[in-house]
Amino acid sequence: MKIGELSRRTGVPTRMLRYYEEQGLLHPTRADNGYRAYGDSAVQCVQQIRGLLDSGLTTEIIRAILPFLSGPGDIHLHPECVTPETTALLRGEIDRIQRRIDCLARNRDALRTYLAAVRPDSPARPEGP
Repeated sequence: MKIGELSRRTGVPTRMLRYYEEQGLLHPTRADNGYRAYGDSAVQCVQQIRGLLDSGLTTEIIRAILPFLSGPGDIHLHPECVTPETTALLRGEIDRIQRRIDCLARNRDALRTYLAAVRPDSPARPEGP
């Protein structure tokens, strides 16, 4: 299929699909006329890339683990995938995500404190997530 068809089937703009290719996440073949050609499996691959990006992973991390994923809901890293470099990359990503979680929790708590101060009559919300 051509890039326009892949875009239509996945809901991902063609510009973004070309970006995924530049980042080494998609690997289309080229037809004789130079157009990109994608197999049917590209639909699942793009959906998986979108899901991983939406979860906050970087394209660098996705590029490292994508060849070892079996489907959008299945993330099973094979032992040969977990090199020391990949391990360091994943640990760095975990640390980055934890910093985001901590920041979001601080902001949530600050908003709750503000709301309690300006609207003391509002029902209390649980302190947890």
